[in-house]
Amino acid sequence: MLALLQPADHPTDSPSVEAGTCIQVDDLQFTLRRSARRRTMQITVERTGELVLSAPPEVDIDRLRAFVNEKRFWIYTKLAEKDRLQRQAPSKAFVGGEGFLYLGRSYRLQWVDDQDLPLKLVNGRFVLRHDAQADARGHFIRWYSEKARIWLSGRVADYQSRMEVVPAGVKVQDLGYRWGSCGKGDWLYFHWKTILLPARIAEYVVVHELAHLHEPHHTPAFWLRVERAMPDYAQRRTWLAEHGMDVEGM
Repeated sequence: MLALLQPADHPTDSPSVEAGTCIQVDDLQFTLRRSARRRTMQITVERTGELVLSAPPEVDIDRLRAFVNEKRFWIYTKLAEKDRLQRQAPSKAFVGGEGFLYLGRSYRLQWVDDQDLPLKLVNGRFVLRHDAQADARGHFIRWYSEKARIWLSGRVADYQSRMEVVPAGVKVQDLGYRWGSCGKGDWLYFHWKTILLPARIAEYVVVHELAHLHEPHHTPAFWLRVERAMPDYAQRRTWLAEHGMDVEGM
């Protein structure tokens, strides 16, 4: 059964479903997003576990119901996977010997009394000054953010010509549950935690966002562009889905 959960100012017998409406199909609840730019229906399972049903404006409730039922097994599989991955990642303790990731490798933390910068990566170890302990997490985030900006900008430069795109630039910040985003004015945004991923996985995040400069939605055309630039993208995407949570504790 598909029940329409409408805003209070909409009559319950309305024949249409507006963007932002929640719809229920048995035990599955979706946020409906309609767009005149869409030509097909698509279901997305967000990293938070939220279900999003995207559709063109003219698709009626019966077609939405049929599409959801057709994808039901896939949805349950994805939800089970998300439930497993949404376990709480252990937080880091800023103590000597603790390991911190950088491009997929773990480096032990060492404390020192004196060095020119609060945090450095030296001889295979993260080295943090004792007087920086109170803001240790902040120093790591700033260090990661700067390294991510440089490294990701380099990868964008490597791929943009072959993917025939000209992004406005790269910005690194905290994106919550997203690894990357293609924003207004063709700016590319990446989570600072992207630099914790193995290089080949972070590179997939770059190609994914560059493809969005051509295709805003995850249509077959979008994935074809990704595949052309990175033929083994499916393996990298699977790794990110299965292990991405492991790098998020910080």
